[in-house]
Amino acid sequence: MNIAFLVNQTHKEKVDYTTTGLALEAHRLGHKVYYIGVGDLAYFANGQIGAHARVVPQKEFRSTSTMLEALRESEKQRISAKELDVLLLRNDPVMDMESRPWAQDAGILFGQLASQQGVVVLNDPNGLAHASSKLYLQYFPAKVRPDTIITRNLVDVEKFYHDHKRKIILKPLKGSGGKNVFLVDGKEDKNMKQIVEAICRDGFLIAQEYLPEARKGDIRLFLLDGDVLQVGGKIAAIRRVQKTGDIRSNIHQGGQAQKVKVTKQLLDVAGAVAQKLKEDGMFLAGLDVVGNKLMEINVFSPGGLQVASELYGVDFCNAVMTTVEQRVGG
Repeated sequence: MNIAFLVNQTHKEKVDYTTTGLALEAHRLGHKVYYIGVGDLAYFANGQIGAHARVVPQKEFRSTSTMLEALRESEKQRISAKELDVLLLRNDPVMDMESRPWAQDAGILFGQLASQQGVVVLNDPNGLAHASSKLYLQYFPAKVRPDTIITRNLVDVEKFYHDHKRKIILKPLKGSGGKNVFLVDGKEDKNMKQIVEAICRDGFLIAQEYLPEARKGDIRLFLLDGDVLQVGGKIAAIRRVQKTGDIRSNIHQGGQAQKVKVTKQLLDVAGAVAQKLKEDGMFLAGLDVVGNKLMEINVFSPGGLQVASELYGVDFCNAVMTTVEQRVGG
């Protein structure tokens, strides 16, 4: 098969990214692998969606680092939708929000057209259009969601703060990677106005109840096509523990990954959201769970799969790509 990975910018991809692991596994399975940066997308005169893409050379690679190096040295090739079997949307719109606002919605829009032209697009771009912000979480059962308000009004935030014993989390409605996430308590409430203004400068703000279990970090659990992702009885889940003095547990913000003892409580949270995610076409999703509450649902480019594979000694990337093969019938 011909498989393309849409990313923000090819030269900014890293060896430990989930996308890189998936691409290497697709290559090892014998597929032709393309990388497309959002800025490389195009609509051609013949009515075909396409791109100026880089292709992973047809040679053996022992690691993601050697594959990425060879990819970056390759010349771009013009390809069209009729040459592709699968397009994996792995770009994060939030990463382009400030410096390249024109790129934010491009993956979804071009993905929708590619789907109409016969390409299998994962995750489903129509589903992603509804999940373009953290507001998507509010469509899932209340029992698995933390108390939340979404607003741009300081008075709303102050009331929520006092209603929740003067300890809440503030973050942007559109955001990822732990950027602009604040814990506001008795020590920080004097800065409440400045924090709210800083977050609301770029849009709406989310205020969420603080969960004491967050001191132990959060759990990233992967769902594949509506089921908990597992290989050989080992479940793709990692506990992300924040570094000292930081409330963020994101790996790329210094968080450390640990194995997880998967409990019935965690599986119940996954079970409460799995069916809707599958119906929405969220082929690969990452759930961020604290205690029995779902803090976020990552559907654009959920990361940590290579880390999970290393922790448990199994190949979760292979499980994803073989499921892609089954979906396409290849």
